[in-house]
Amino acid sequence: MTAHHREAVRALIDAVRADGRTSLTAPEGRLVAEAYGIAIPGEELARDVEEAVACADRLGGRVVLKIVSPDILHKTEAGGVIVGVQGAAAVREAFLTVVENARAYDPAARIEGVQVQQLLPPGQEVIIGAVTDPTFGKVVAFGLGGVLVEVLKDVTFRLAPVTAEEAAGMLDSIKAAEILRGVRGAPAVDRWALAEQIRRVSQLVADFPEIAEVDLNPVIATPQGAPAADIRILLGEGAPAPRRSYGREEILTSMRRLMQPRSVAVIGASNEQGKIGNSVMRNLVDGGFPGEIHPVNPKADDILGRKAYKSVMDVPGEPDVAVFAIPAKFVAAALEEVGRKGIPNAVLIPSGFAETGEHELQAQLVEIAERYGVRLLGPNIYGYYSTWHDLCATFCTPYDVKGGVALTSQSGGIGMAILGFARATNTGVSAIVGLGNKSDLDEDDLLTWFGEDPRTDCIAMHLEDLKDGRAFVEAARATVPRKPVVVLKAGRTAAGAKAAGSHTGALAGDDAVYDDILRQAGVIRAPGLNEMLEYARALPVLPAPQGENVVVITGAGGSGVLLSDAITDNGLRLMEIPEDLDAAFRAFIPPFGAAGNPVDITGGEPPSTYEATIRLGLEDPRIHALVLGYWHTIVTPPMVFAELVARVVAEFRERGIEKPVVASLAGDVEVEEACAYLFARGVVAYPYTTERPVDVLGAKYRWARAAGLLGGGA
Repeated sequence: MTAHHREAVRALIDAVRADGRTSLTAPEGRLVAEAYGIAIPGEELARDVEEAVACADRLGGRVVLKIVSPDILHKTEAGGVIVGVQGAAAVREAFLTVVENARAYDPAARIEGVQVQQLLPPGQEVIIGAVTDPTFGKVVAFGLGGVLVEVLKDVTFRLAPVTAEEAAGMLDSIKAAEILRGVRGAPAVDRWALAEQIRRVSQLVADFPEIAEVDLNPVIATPQGAPAADIRILLGEGAPAPRRSYGREEILTSMRRLMQPRSVAVIGASNEQGKIGNSVMRNLVDGGFPGEIHPVNPKADDILGRKAYKSVMDVPGEPDVAVFAIPAKFVAAALEEVGRKGIPNAVLIPSGFAETGEHELQAQLVEIAERYGVRLLGPNIYGYYSTWHDLCATFCTPYDVKGGVALTSQSGGIGMAILGFARATNTGVSAIVGLGNKSDLDEDDLLTWFGEDPRTDCIAMHLEDLKDGRAFVEAARATVPRKPVVVLKAGRTAAGAKAAGSHTGALAGDDAVYDDILRQAGVIRAPGLNEMLEYARALPVLPAPQGENVVVITGAGGSGVLLSDAITDNGLRLMEIPEDLDAAFRAFIPPFGAAGNPVDITGGEPPSTYEATIRLGLEDPRIHALVLGYWHTIVTPPMVFAELVARVVAEFRERGIEKPVVASLAGDVEVEEACAYLFARGVVAYPYTTERPVDVLGAKYRWARAAGLLGGGA
């Protein structure tokens, strides 16, 4: 795109704005399309009947007539489109008809003429468009269906602008991607032309933020090209006010002092049991925080054996964190003192701000914090845990099992579910952080920190929204190549809040965009809370796969079928067993067993059969992951199975052979102990389910692809 072309579009948009309009007419849309190389059919504007006849004659063949009015956005609804017109008499009649229909539809509408357009040849109808998403900004869309797109809803989204490679990838991301490659003897469409239309639309909206929506619908994809039969461009109210942003080093510096503080002040500390300020103090003291703890309370001299200060200004030294445990109405004044004291982080536990409609009060806190350079965590949170630093700055149950999982949540209730799950499963955590209203610190700040934190191996986040979707994507892309990021996005069923002015806008419901953009960022999206927690617990346990070949070894044929279904559902590939490997497996299983994949060793086999087949699966370099299906028998009891699997896996890891191994254990209650034993030794195992272990393996594979370890992207 040359500067000249951009200047032409700029002048056109400015003229439309000056005219008080928010939509471009078809001829104006054509000028934009020509400037950006967006393919459209030949067309001309006719202002009277005879001009329409002359236009049709120049274009040749059958034509389409469309009303041109800045006041009629949906031309078809107004009866302003007639397709397949040929011959002077038919053109005259069609011209008069669309004008009459338009006047009947809106008598006050300005009519500038009729667009006479070449009729495109038959092809596959698709839609290409762009919308302004409130979370992610400019987003480009591609989908199947043309006029039926809102019925089919087979659409995929990406952040704009997209590269040529990303645009081409969108063609394979819809459910009906095979249609574009040609089915039942039909030729494949021109994929390059389609991808270029996507890329050019995405560049247009990136260059002009005031463009709210673009609709190319339908686009007629054929083996020879992909012109758009119609282009609709809507303008927005202007770009939103820029959000204050922080550089990576700024984020890491403040987060380091928040998560690894040497000194903490508790504003509102109390000796009275049942008060939040007392609970926070007790958790800090009883949790063994090795740094200084300074209680602040103007009515006390001593709190839990520590000198209390009338004001945070009186606290000695330079605290890294101020934890607030006072009513909302007193927070602003105390935050002013925190700012003057030079404390870089304020943890705002109190509620009573934006979540209750007190937006101005919360905005006041943000203004104070920005003025003094204080980062805010909260308000309306349960606090936070930084286990490796023995920091429990919360009024909730303490937790001190150290490990590699960092967990965050917007909701206090979800935060406590996280804590309970961690305790029940003995999951070691590096941190548990409440985000609440996210007046300042949010998921991209935490991602930036946890991505660098050597104590964190996996990050799991419950979120209800993102303040800055693009900042989150940037942080996720920087983190995913090194460690998995799991997200539970609440509100999956919520539709877009505002009425859309285009087909693309109508399809861009909140969750549809979230789903594709999170996948584009390489994030693993969990369908529910338990899945998020299980992924977070299990992913650090499993080694990264080195290839796509998955083999099932099972003692029960029924489990093997269900495990195979789960493998397919998770986008994994059951390995086609070559003849030599098939023969090797058959040497260990009874004649009435079944090799192939799954390898069914049958239920009555002794531990030695399990061990021999598992050893073969780990030994053969063509096999990249093992899924084990165990059936409880007295011949091979659950703990015998668990001990032999753990021993064999450990032996191979000592030899440098590490493959993901997951197991499904069916049986009496003893299988629960066996699963816990396996989990603690690097084998992800679950009782009473064939789906969960494979779901976890699928999540590990999705991360490995996103991290570039297997190729194929997210």
